[in-house]
Amino acid sequence: MSKIATLELDGKKYEFPLVTGSENETAIDIEKLRALTGAITLDPGYKNSGSCKSDITFLDGEEGILRYRGYSIESLAESANFLEVSYLVIFGELPTKEQLAKFESDIHNYTLVNEEMKNIVDGFPKTAHPMGVLASLTSALTAFNPKVVNVENEKEMYDAVCKTMAKFLVIATWTYRKIKGFPLNNYDNTKGYVENFMRLMFELPTEPYKYNQTVIDALDKLFILHADHEQNCSTSTVRIVGSSHAGLFASISAGVSALWGPLHGGANQAVLEMLEAIQADGGDADKYMAKAKDKNDPFRLMGFGHRVYKNFDPRARIIKKAADEVLNSLGVDDPILDIAKKLEAAALVDEYFVSRKLYPNVDFYSGIIYRALGIPTDMFTVMFAIGRLPGWIAQWKEMRLNNEPIGRPRQVYTGYPLREFVPLEKR
Repeated sequence: MSKIATLELDGKKYEFPLVTGSENETAIDIEKLRALTGAITLDPGYKNSGSCKSDITFLDGEEGILRYRGYSIESLAESANFLEVSYLVIFGELPTKEQLAKFESDIHNYTLVNEEMKNIVDGFPKTAHPMGVLASLTSALTAFNPKVVNVENEKEMYDAVCKTMAKFLVIATWTYRKIKGFPLNNYDNTKGYVENFMRLMFELPTEPYKYNQTVIDALDKLFILHADHEQNCSTSTVRIVGSSHAGLFASISAGVSALWGPLHGGANQAVLEMLEAIQADGGDADKYMAKAKDKNDPFRLMGFGHRVYKNFDPRARIIKKAADEVLNSLGVDDPILDIAKKLEAAALVDEYFVSRKLYPNVDFYSGIIYRALGIPTDMFTVMFAIGRLPGWIAQWKEMRLNNEPIGRPRQVYTGYPLREFVPLEKR
């Protein structure tokens, strides 16, 4: 017998089925609530509302669990590379050796970005925020790829995935080159995906770029850790825009704009801005630890604790090691990073933070790594977007294949009731 939930409203009882996920999550299916009762639910921010069924990512914030397609984030970060994880997230299974080689080769078929895109880049002032440029360039890709992807056609969908993975990386790095006034680089099909990111960003015409394997490995892990994160703000945006049957590039462009917000993808940028403010005030980490513990002080430590993870952020444990390795490898002497290390060390043993489970999160460590690599603070969210791209593609693809209805939330109207119109001369 299927389980049900009973709602009593105005003396009448209504029954709604329960849906149980593969990890025993329980949801009340209220699809017919309005039709049966005339009432709707009110859930600001959709904190208690499931918008879809998905088999991509499982997240348990209380237990600190993150899995892609059933694989733990720990095992993927340890044993796979970013393109392997991208294939897994998008297509549902880890690729064979042959499938992975073909995936990378097929991405190479689309790495060249139309030269006319450079005219669009030239149109932005150097002061433009990289995320604004990235959102615009992503949307502009639609003009150069006007054909609507038929999600039911496996080859069309596969080609669209390869095209998106190829071109997005290039245009993301162009946002940095624009800021710096550097010539725009093209992808080198003889190099790997993450190696290409570093070369696209930093190689100058005057000399070849020298790769640091420790840095490559750390970035590879960071991209994996950001590949998907269930129905967050930007992912939900991609799905709801795509539910109107908007194309893949347009939907991802909307996701980029959602990620731009400081409450979402801008968290690692906020970490560095906080560290810079502490340095400007003398660099006393102990002083700011005390301010963070003072409930009457408005100061908050950025990069500690997480809205979803109530215990610890499993991604932070993985990237902490990588951050330490990057700093040791590069031998960076930076007072900002020294402050970060002092805050981290104190928070990991301080009873106030430990008892409240306010551990450093992935945004804290990613900000440290990006700073060490010389990546400007404004570019941090672009880095997030590169990692999140396979998740956006997978979620868009799943939504379309499931033939989900167009997103159309309801509201509770709280404005004026019907009023008589007042002529202009009587107002």
